[in-house]
Amino acid sequence: MNKLRHLLSSFLIALIVAMAAGTFVEKFHGSDYALSHVYDSWWFVGLWALLAIGMIVMMAARKSWQRPVVCALHASVLLILLGALLTMLTGQHGEMTLNPGKAINRFTVEHHGESSEASLPFSLTLDRFEVETYPGTHSPMDFVSYLKVSDNGTITDAKISMNHILKYRHYRFYQSDYDEEGNSVLAVAHDPWGVGVTYAGYFLLFTALIGLFFERNGQFRRLLQKTAGKVAVVFALLTFAAALPAQAVDKPRALPRESADKMGQMYVMYKGRVCPLQTLAKDFTTKLCGEAHYRGYTPEQVFSGWLFYFDEWKDEPMFKIKGDYVREKLGIDGKYARLSDFGDPYGQYKLDGVVKSLPMGDPKRKNFRAADEKYQLINMLNNGKLLKMFPHADSTKEVTWYSQNDELPLSISDDEYLFIRKQLSLCQEYAVTGDFEELDKIFEKTRLYQEKYSLGQVQPKAQFRAERLYNRLTAGRWLAMVTITIGLVCFAAALICLGRNRKLYKPVYGMSVLWVSLLCLFLATVFILRWIAGGHVPMAGSFDSMNLLALSICILTLILLRKYEMALPAGLLMAGFVLLVQMMGGSNPPVTHLMPVLTSPLLSLHVTVIMIAYALLFFVMLNGISAVVVRLVQPANTAYLERLRDISMILLYPAVALLAAGIFIGAIWANISWGNYWSWDPKEVWALITLLIYAAPLHNTLWKNFQKPMFFHIYGILAFLSVVITYFGVNFLLGGMHSYA
Repeated sequence: MNKLRHLLSSFLIALIVAMAAGTFVEKFHGSDYALSHVYDSWWFVGLWALLAIGMIVMMAARKSWQRPVVCALHASVLLILLGALLTMLTGQHGEMTLNPGKAINRFTVEHHGESSEASLPFSLTLDRFEVETYPGTHSPMDFVSYLKVSDNGTITDAKISMNHILKYRHYRFYQSDYDEEGNSVLAVAHDPWGVGVTYAGYFLLFTALIGLFFERNGQFRRLLQKTAGKVAVVFALLTFAAALPAQAVDKPRALPRESADKMGQMYVMYKGRVCPLQTLAKDFTTKLCGEAHYRGYTPEQVFSGWLFYFDEWKDEPMFKIKGDYVREKLGIDGKYARLSDFGDPYGQYKLDGVVKSLPMGDPKRKNFRAADEKYQLINMLNNGKLLKMFPHADSTKEVTWYSQNDELPLSISDDEYLFIRKQLSLCQEYAVTGDFEELDKIFEKTRLYQEKYSLGQVQPKAQFRAERLYNRLTAGRWLAMVTITIGLVCFAAALICLGRNRKLYKPVYGMSVLWVSLLCLFLATVFILRWIAGGHVPMAGSFDSMNLLALSICILTLILLRKYEMALPAGLLMAGFVLLVQMMGGSNPPVTHLMPVLTSPLLSLHVTVIMIAYALLFFVMLNGISAVVVRLVQPANTAYLERLRDISMILLYPAVALLAAGIFIGAIWANISWGNYWSWDPKEVWALITLLIYAAPLHNTLWKNFQKPMFFHIYGILAFLSVVITYFGVNFLLGGMHSYA
């Protein structure tokens, strides 16, 4: 038994090392090289086979059939591995391009950079291809191919779109791409055996994971009874309004706050969608100075200053510049530049051609490009290209939004033409003369004009109001820093109270609970408002996933704080650091339409489940840190170390279950969207590595070192590095399809 245990440990470690190495091989040599030399190699498949054989032998030796849930759990893993093997041996994945009116029965198969052709037992004919757009915009909402399937004289109509595949005779066709000529590109998957076996493994896995929590004599039930960990929680969603800063003195002119707010209520075509001008103003201000407010001005006031009082703003040091080499090129000493700093004494643009002259891999490119974007943003505002505020419908009722200086269609009426050409000039006149009452009337008239001539394709009122409220809820980095500070105070107080065998000081406890509750409500409000404003569940980007993770942490903290005294400081610290990363990654993410493939509800479920799992694993890690501190301060307090271990084990069961479920929900989503449920992308690989690392402590009857509290806690601390790599390492270093960088 010991030899078998050591062999299993060796196979598991070897697999983890091989998969981790494969992600770095892909980083430097590409995905095809990594597939052929690592993931599809004979030795890698052999490692999985040895692990599977070892599992079967161990299950037999330990008579796992006596525990049906455990037996089903390990059998599901074997089924998933068998499905993967069948896919590798018998599956085909390729691509075909359909030309309108032409029957095609062949597709191209790509394997490790080599192409070959395969035949279909039927043919496909493309009738037409359509790009469906979001109402009132040119942003794609869906890609749709209408075709006919010809099979032995039988012709069947079919439709393929994103997240809606065509299944026919064990072949699956997915909308992959299209070209300007109206040709449709389909991904083709033929996997008659692997998908069925793999899905059976997924179903058995989900069933076994649920059963694991209800197994009568299982370790999870025993731990719950030991720690009396049955708790419930109720929380409500309220609106949390961010306080606006006070006005400062000696500032450049801008519109009064009321007039600027009226301006922000007009509509504008921005980032492929019709939204409040307030959204553009917020992005404009954040892009220039790194924050949504400047010297007490709201984003709309900053925008109005550049629009109507340009000469007073061009010497404001508000362009946040990163990189000493960029600052040196601009000739500035601090972090902020003026618009005038971008030009030399002869009126030449200092950064002209700099980005193009740098090699593609040069790290300086990013900061030079960021500085150039700020300058070009002002140019776009000055030449009128930024403000596409005027809708016009052609004879087919298709609405296009124009700026003041765009070339207008000949069919436009004289009244519309004059209004578009003169509106901003009239606003400029009233702004300069200070006639803000008349200016407000022009803004209101413009908004009514937009609603009329856009043929009702502006945002619904509820969506419009939600987006405006969301735009006001810009918290900034201070929210993260306050949360971390309160967490550090609470953590220090908890350790002092622990040494004195007393509960956490009431003032510290009350302040911390209040802050977590308010933070929870704030994050929930942001989540809901972004959902309403964007028209989709906000989970697709780094900002949204971090917001969901922070919200999950706050909810879990409120659930656990009565039964677990370290939950409060742990939750505060984790939420604070997550918010800090969120702000560093982009404190002002745009509300945009989703790519069609990202609209699947499976994506929302996948992200939610994964984020909750990460939150639980963070608690396990902080538990470990607490245990190490307690061991140093009170070496004889072994009972507390064991209690921390039991609590971590209770958290570890749902964490591993949710992580496994999240990974395989993502696999199902990928299979529905692209025809391939596993592609060995770095994010997928490191998620699997994380799952294997955290599954090990659950086998503490097999690997008995995990029954030792300090070994378990130190392992929990080190294991969290895999979570860090999975999220941050992949997103910002290793790259791949899942990268946010």
